[in-house]
Amino acid sequence: MNEFANESPKKDIGFILSLCALLFFTLMGIGIDADEFAQHAELEIPVWYFYLIFAVDFLMVLGIVLIFFYRKIGVYLFPIALIMHFLFHNYYLSTFLYTDVTNMFLFIGLGLLAIIPKFQFFK
Repeated sequence: MNEFANESPKKDIGFILSLCALLFFTLMGIGIDADEFAQHAELEIPVWYFYLIFAVDFLMVLGIVLIFFYRKIGVYLFPIALIMHFLFHNYYLSTFLYTDVTNMFLFIGLGLLAIIPKFQFFK
């Protein structure tokens, strides 16, 4: 039995607002990374770390874009990249990013609430 048989493939306001919230907290994380890059000499952070972390930032944004265009890979890519971002900050810089934790809660709580009914339309 399909509980979401009456669901429309049209992107409703809840779906778009969920993705906007995810993008907002992702951009906040990118802002933190940019601040760290601006101060990397004083903080003694190696430059190779920023290649790694900005690549993960790109994957997070790509995941959100893919979710918007109804691609299943985005639903898997975003949380994996988000967890990698959190772990890299925690391991390499010993920082606990609340933006990443909040973003994961938003993805699980709001994002999946909006994504699951539309998942049948994902390719």
